[in-house]
Amino acid sequence: MALLSASILSANFGRLEEEIKTVEAAGVDWIHHRVLQSIREAGARASVALNPATPLCVLEHVLAEADMVLIMTVNPGFGGQEFISELLPKVRRCREMIDASGHHARLAVDGGVHEDTIDDLVEAGADVFVAGSAIFGGDDRAAAVRSLKQHLPAEPRAARGP
Repeated sequence: MALLSASILSANFGRLEEEIKTVEAAGVDWIHHRVLQSIREAGARASVALNPATPLCVLEHVLAEADMVLIMTVNPGFGGQEFISELLPKVRRCREMIDASGHHARLAVDGGVHEDTIDDLVEAGADVFVAGSAIFGGDDRAAAVRSLKQHLPAEPRAARGP
């Protein structure tokens, strides 16, 4: 299947978010950019987010510029969704890609992160965990944070090895 990619080089950078939303709504398949490089050149950290259906091969040419890869473990749109357990192998493969690349990008997961899923995500190689409902869904947010943090490794990933 052929794809149409819109190059943001011709977009109005003063209204970039609006420009991207417009062409996405119009049906382009991809947004083509060297945004990661530009972000890093500006002194900021750059991240790449992948929706559940986005294949890891899209990282092939941008991983060297990414400080973090975020894998959505639910379909974006609203909080409280159930973690898609079929994405654990994707998280594991992404960790392997990052480690094999020699770059030190963080691997984040977002969606359905709570006490019943965090251990599997740690084991798969994630090292940043975005939790919404698990933290904000109860009355005692401090207890929720403590509870989730007890599942995290005590030492940084780099010290544990690939």
